[in-house]
Order: sequence, then C-alpha cells, then structure tokens
Amino acid sequence: MALLAEYLDSVKTVVDATLDSLIPTEADEPRNLHSAIRWSVFAGGKRVRPAIVIGVGEVLGAARADLLATSAAIEMVHTYSLIHDDLPSMDNDDLRRGKATCHRQFGEATAILAGDVLQTLAFKAIAEDVRLTAECRIWIISQLATASGTPAGMASGQQLDLNAEGKGTSIEELERIHRHKTGALISAAASAGAAIAAASGSDVEAVDRYAAKLGLLFQITDDLLDITQETKELGKTAGKDANALKATYPAHFGVAKTRELAAMIRDEAIAAISPLGTNTDILEALADFIVERTN
Repeated sequence: MALLAEYLDSVKTVVDATLDSLIPTEADEPRNLHSAIRWSVFAGGKRVRPAIVIGVGEVLGAARADLLATSAAIEMVHTYSLIHDDLPSMDNDDLRRGKATCHRQFGEATAILAGDVLQTLAFKAIAEDVRLTAECRIWIISQLATASGTPAGMASGQQLDLNAEGKGTSIEELERIHRHKTGALISAAASAGAAIAAASGSDVEAVDRYAAKLGLLFQITDDLLDITQETKELGKTAGKDANALKATYPAHFGVAKTRELAAMIRDEAIAAISPLGTNTDILEALADFIVERTN
C-alpha cells in the first residue's frame, strides 16, 4: 500500500493544481458562490476517480498531462453530486469529509448553485482541452453525460435509491441502484482513461469489466462503513443508511457475508485486468484500497 499512497499523493497534487486553474477564485464575483465551490472541491477528498482515469490511462500508454483536464472534470462532477446528495431534500447531512456540508456552510440555495456550476465547468474543461482530439473530447463528454444523468447514470441511481427507502429490495434491484448511483461515474472515469490512451478493443473491454466491479465494490464498502465506523472516522454522519431504511448490502446480507462479497468482487476486479499484462500494479492496488478503506 506504500506504493499506492505515494501514487495517490502525486495524483492529488497534480489534480488539485488543475482544479485550481479551472475553478474561479474566491475573489471573483459572486464571491460567496465561488467560496462555496472551493469549500467543497478542496475539502480533502482522496481523488479516487481521478486516480482511476490516470491509472488506466498510464497503464495503457497515455501521458499524464493528457489525462489531467478529464480527471479534474470527473472530480468536479463527483463533487457536484456530493453537494446535492447532502441537501435536506436528499440525504440531509451536516458533515462531508469532516467539514460542514456546503448547504450548512453557505445556505441551501448557494449549495444548489455550486453544484450546478461544477457540473457545467466539468464539461467546459473537457470541451476546451486542446491536448485531446475533437473526436476524443466529444466521446468523453457523451460518456460523462450518460454517467451523470438518466437512464443509466447517477441521477437515476439517486432516484432509485430514494424510491427504495423503507421497502423490501431484491438483490437485483440493489445492484441496479449501486451500478447507477456510484458505478456509472467510476466506469466513465476508467473509460475516459482508456479513450485518451487510444486503447484497443480488447483492452477497453478489460477496463470496462474492471471498472464495473470497482464501482460495485466502492458502494458495498460504503454500505459497510456506514454501520461499522464512527462519524469521526467517516468524516460524515454514520448510521444514516439504517436510519433512513435505505437499501444496502449489509441490510440484505448482514455484515459478515457483505465482507465476503466485497473480497470476492475485489478478486474479480483484479482478474478482469489480467489481459492488460503485467503493468497493472496501480490498478490492483486501487481495488485493494477501495475494499480496505476506512472512510
């Protein structure tokens, strides 16, 4: 894990610098809106999704500089989704990454606008990335739009999650929720890295299988952390899934079996990228990191 820690630190450094260049400063008007955006973006996230873009891209031969704008864009979409997810009309949370949520710090209306701006800035960053061909930019924009919206993206996943609260949910329905709510953006991140690397068809298929498993693994781990960690460790309010009667893997299987399932999916994720060759250490370590994380 030492290798991965060093890798994640290097990713965070370059992605944060890219984000800083793409997001208005707090001196730009309206200051409270731009302060809210920066409050959320630079709240200390691990930058897992940018790490997936860069990890996949570099394994397949892309230069890191070519991957940065897209990595930052995907982080902006992720942050926008967190801001909106925390709103009183959604999960109604007071904490995110150990800090007050955007709407608690700046008000609900400003938080909504901060999420809106981040989503539009993300697509602007990709559209204006002259390091990529026009065809590549269009393809990534299309994939990111699909992963963000409906019928197969985050917005659908969030609605399905809301619809399932307090109801009996089959394992097929639960997996559908998680693949949309969490997995879609992770798959878009991996696909973008492969596209920037101009990967071959067989490599793209391997990356797609890996990303699908990784997205599911991330949400299963999230479900486990919600009931096994304290608020201080999580950086957000613990126990909210159970209190809201949300559909989760531990609620369906219990904690022990859910942990077994996570370990199995981690193995399947690593097996999926075996066709890429021997230079997959970072991608394998990312799967380990997701299943072993504590927040």
